[in-house]
Amino acid sequence: MVPGLRPPAETSEGDGMSELSTMILDRIRDVPDYPKPGVMFKDITPLLGDPVAMAAVVDGLAGLYEVDKIVGIEARGFILAAPVAYRAAAGFVPVRKKGKLPAATLEESYDLEYGSATIEVHRDAFTPGDRVLIVDDVLATGGTAQAAVELVRRAGGEVVGIAVLMELAFLEGRERLDGIPVHSLVIV
Repeated sequence: MVPGLRPPAETSEGDGMSELSTMILDRIRDVPDYPKPGVMFKDITPLLGDPVAMAAVVDGLAGLYEVDKIVGIEARGFILAAPVAYRAAAGFVPVRKKGKLPAATLEESYDLEYGSATIEVHRDAFTPGDRVLIVDDVLATGGTAQAAVELVRRAGGEVVGIAVLMELAFLEGRERLDGIPVHSLVIV
């Protein structure tokens, strides 16, 4: 058991898929060729519009770790991380695209499945030793998550895990996250 990790929520028996996984998959829409040809975009807006599903996702992510701060990665990560932070009685820290934060920042550049980007966090976002959970909607190639881990560490936080709504296993993003526990509500 990883220190600070709470026991996993119970899952239904039978086909090996939990009720939560089924609920999530039934509410994610595939959008082909977005944002560019060849990419199958996973649209979570139908899930976000369902209050029962949204509450189940927030509860599923909030119950994983005892933490001081929850990081949300721009933009869809904000939608999940803020209510997770509230539910977990933790602070919320936004990790934003370059140039969007008003105070002194740290930045990290990375490659993703269809380009490159730079993200930032405020230099004073964490107290040294803060236990931090990084929350995002999708784990794809792992570039964004890896960059967020580096930012948290450079700002003085201790990453205890990464929690995502969905993991695209075929992109092997988990492999880039050297020894950091990753919890995915759904793996496709």
